[in-house]
Parts: sequence; C-alpha cells; structure tokens
Amino acid sequence: MPRLQPYTLILLLIISLPALANRFANVEINATPLAEDLYMLTGSGGNMAALVSDDEVILIDAQFAELADKINAKLVELSDGKALGTLINTHLHADHVNGNSALKPKRIVAHANVLKRLSADESFPRAGLPTETFKTQLSLNLSGQTIRLEYLPPSHTDGDIIVWFEDKNVLHMGDMMFEGRFPFIDLNNGGSVRGYIANVAYVLANIDNDTKVIPGHGELTDKAGLQRFHQMMVKTLAIVEQQQAKGLTNEQIVEAGLGEEWQNWHWNFITEQRWINTLLQAEPLTQ
Repeated sequence: MPRLQPYTLILLLIISLPALANRFANVEINATPLAEDLYMLTGSGGNMAALVSDDEVILIDAQFAELADKINAKLVELSDGKALGTLINTHLHADHVNGNSALKPKRIVAHANVLKRLSADESFPRAGLPTETFKTQLSLNLSGQTIRLEYLPPSHTDGDIIVWFEDKNVLHMGDMMFEGRFPFIDLNNGGSVRGYIANVAYVLANIDNDTKVIPGHGELTDKAGLQRFHQMMVKTLAIVEQQQAKGLTNEQIVEAGLGEEWQNWHWNFITEQRWINTLLQAEPLTQ
C-alpha cells in the first residue's frame, strides 16, 4: 500500500470531520432527578451523574469531548449557573473520559491505575489526566455533600471505582454494570470475568431494595435489576463451563450458543458470540 503524503492525510481528515461532527449533532443531554440536587445524565457514551453542592457541580464521568458544551449547558441549567468543580472518572474508557479536558473542571479524580494507563496513551490530552488519585477508598466532603469512592479489584478493568452517594442511597456503578445487556470485560486492560462477577455480588450485599443504581450503560435500575444482571453472568458462565467439561471446542461452544433465555441480552457491541468468547477466557477456579 503506498504511503500517504501529509497533504493527503490532511485532506482525508477534513473530509471525515463532518461525519465525526454529525455523530453528535443530534445528541441531547437529558437529566433524571434521583434525589435533592442529584441527577443521572444521559447523552452518548457512559451514563453520568451530577451532584449540585453549595459551591460547585460534581460530575461523574465525562462522555465525549464533542459533547462538552452541551454537558456544561445542562450543568449550568441544573445548578443555576454554578461551575463544574470536581470531575470523577469511574475508569479509563474513552466514552467516560474523552471529555475530561474539554469540560475544564477544577480537578479530576480517579483511581491510580487510570492515571497510569491514560498517561501511557500519547494521544490522550494531558489536560484531561486525573489530577488526584487514590488506591482503595476516598471520601469527598463538598459543602455538606459526601461522596465515597471505592476501588473494586480487577474486573471490568484494573481501575474501576464505584461512587456511593450514601446520604441519598444512590450508587453509580460505572461499567461494573451494563443494564439488561452483556457487559464488556476489558481483558487487555486488567479485566477479569470472575472478578467482575464477585464485585457485583459484593455490591449486592451492600445495598438495599430502595437503592437507586446508575449503570455505566442502560436504564436507571435498582437492586433487583443488579441481581438479574449478576444471575445472567453466573448462569451463562456455568453454561460455558458445562460445555467445556463435555470436551467441546471453543468453536463448538460458540456455535451452540447460550440458549433462548439470554437472547435479549445481545447488543451491537457485545454480541452473544463475543460474550461467549469472553467467558471462555475466565480464570480457572482456584482450589
């Protein structure tokens, strides 16, 4: 293949820009009230949450840079003009951190592994790197509003945190939950199938039937919804392990599928085939 000259590359970029812009042209940022001064925000990418304090707005996740103006406009609307002060990233994926620098928060908080991995990505804007990190837990007291950030062992990636709005009985799961669909487990960035399942079980043991659960993707849910998600993972992993015990090859297991019960969990990014291939890479059970 001939090497493209700089002018050709620039021309191709110019041609592609309208398509990139159009991807977000009709996206709206919508807010769902969850409790006093707390909202779930949707747009394009991972679900966000916004908490309005006396002095600032605290935002969980950032979606895409192209949506920064729309996100900031929604935050101004919800807060009567307060500025975005604290941005918290639940993990490193682009649909949760791409907007970091464009949103221009005063500080960005994330797990230490998120800073490590984003710093290694030369294409990621330096202005969007986390400015404050932690390793296990971090409590933020913001003008009377308390948020607890908790690191979970490797599962979706090796840098996932969940965000507890304890006074309001609301939890932001980040991509530790894909509501009603097969999850993406990023094995290339420290993910773990069994770790993911164990972490969801841990969360279930620490919430009640009234807890509002914000998933990384999908509709707002609750403990019952998280239980359904957990059972899906447990049962589909068991199906794959049973097929392995029978001596079927990976190709045969993929071809056999998971059965009718789980057909509705398929979606455009994590198809049934891709989910099975993820389950096939689950770590062996320790004795």
